[in-house]
Amino acid sequence: MDISTAILIIGFAAVIAAFFLLVIGLMYSEMMNSDIPQGVANRGKLHVVHGLFVGISIVGRILDRLGLCHQVRFTRWFRRRFLVRIRPVPPGLRVKDLTFSEVPVRVYEPTTGSLGLRRGLVYFHGGGWVLGCLDTADDVCRHIAKEAETTVISVGYRLAPEHRYPTQLDDCDAATCHFLSVAEAEFGVDPGRVAVGGDSAGGNLAAALCQRLAKRKDGHLLSPCAQVLIYPALQMADFNLPSYQQNHAVPILFRGRVAFYFLQYLNGDTSVCQDLLEGNHIPAEMRLAFKEWLSPEHLPPECKVRGELQQVHSALDYKGEVYHIIKDGLDPEVSPLLAEDAVIRLTPPAFILTCEYDVLRDDGILYRKRLLDLGLDVTWHHVPDGFHGLLDFFKKGWLTFPSATQAINSIVSYVKTL
Repeated sequence: MDISTAILIIGFAAVIAAFFLLVIGLMYSEMMNSDIPQGVANRGKLHVVHGLFVGISIVGRILDRLGLCHQVRFTRWFRRRFLVRIRPVPPGLRVKDLTFSEVPVRVYEPTTGSLGLRRGLVYFHGGGWVLGCLDTADDVCRHIAKEAETTVISVGYRLAPEHRYPTQLDDCDAATCHFLSVAEAEFGVDPGRVAVGGDSAGGNLAAALCQRLAKRKDGHLLSPCAQVLIYPALQMADFNLPSYQQNHAVPILFRGRVAFYFLQYLNGDTSVCQDLLEGNHIPAEMRLAFKEWLSPEHLPPECKVRGELQQVHSALDYKGEVYHIIKDGLDPEVSPLLAEDAVIRLTPPAFILTCEYDVLRDDGILYRKRLLDLGLDVTWHHVPDGFHGLLDFFKKGWLTFPSATQAINSIVSYVKTL
């Protein structure tokens, strides 16, 4: 080996070493900003998961700034390649990929005998309207279909930043209405026993879709019989509710990322992210109107015992230019918790799952209160040691969290009642 070749190899090795040192340093810095409370089950495992996700994010950010690969595309690729494992279809289940009204779907059908028409569930995956796909929801949908003897339709709606609101909701709408129109003839499913549901951003889409369909009722199609909302994101008006303050740095969803994902869904203008977190985007008269639905006073006392809760926003901090950038996000189709009583009253019964150590905990609890106040049936399951994204770690080998199994079993139990 000549000297020039040796120098080239040493230089390349030095660059690689520097890259890894940079990633490790940034990971350490990010990890120091996290806070995993003692009440979270399997805290050590969650630390490992958080470190993995932070590493993926940092590498994606570096590749993005070097112009080699968009950060979101790298994150999607890595998760599909290394964090998703598609197993052989188990006995008793049939799985096939189809298209409903030009929207890709995956259909999970139990093959065991049925005395009559089956029930159905149209499922929207989570991922902040930016991440997630049919594959990431595969284990959850298989389990619900098999254990609840239910035909499950998983919807592969289009994602941001390539597609903004209302594309995601429109895709879910189109796929759901298509299924309702052919449920009995093509799948042996009773269209009067079809629920919609989803986790996180998918829960947002399910709640928003139920409101949209309730307003649209035209007599041609039945509406969903229930809404299954799993730690849903339901409003972008107040990022300082007690759960946002208590869990602001609990993996895998930090407070700041919620605002970021909402903005990606809405229009991509993340320059106003900090203003959203500080509450500068809501006019005084609107804040007063929203207080009826968003006040911490409506939360159970146990939701307010951890940490020092602060009153963050002030009418003096309102910025009109920020409001005009995000005002569409206050529409109930983006923030279902802010819908009028007359609309919510028309929506179906609900199952709501919340996790104690989740920034979105209070969204679900406040929506439950609104539904109950309007006379709707609500089944609430709270995971006292759970965190956001729990179902992503169901049947994930050593990354599985016991509370994920408990959570999905509660969903199965509810679906069986439909």
